[in-house]
Amino acid sequence: MIPSYANFGGKIHGGILLSLMDKVAYACASKHAGTYVVTVAVEQVEFLQPVEVGQLVSLLASVNYVGKSSLIVGIKVIAESIKTGIKVHTNTSYFTMVAKDEETNQPTLVPALLLETHEEARRFLEAMKRKELRKSYQDELNNAKTILTVEESLPLLSNERCVFSGSRC
Repeated sequence: MIPSYANFGGKIHGGILLSLMDKVAYACASKHAGTYVVTVAVEQVEFLQPVEVGQLVSLLASVNYVGKSSLIVGIKVIAESIKTGIKVHTNTSYFTMVAKDEETNQPTLVPALLLETHEEARRFLEAMKRKELRKSYQDELNNAKTILTVEESLPLLSNERCVFSGSRC
């Protein structure tokens, strides 16, 4: 990682890492799909450890799940100190990619994923569970938005770090 990638604190910008991860997810997914893919979602972006200027960064990617036209790519980011050789796991994220037909730009069928090890089967099953949980979370959030009224919910703000003036509604 070079100095121009860093913020004022000397740590690598999260956006730089996300950009690299997106590129790696694209390469991994398009290789499996055999066609152009686009990113449709990025899940579980938590920076566990900072990446420092001068560290070597490795991005490990695998297709963990495939649907009809979608692929979920897991990416693990490792930062390594050149001087000490110490490696640190900085984050793991999951990118959902969709394969596109290059002529019609419509979603296109991807090949099935061959699971050869228990680890690959575990990753596939975990991806299925994450999809299920994401759907139920989205449904619950949409339901909450539908029934939410500011007037009735104002008491919920009393213990939060905000001040509601109500003057610009």
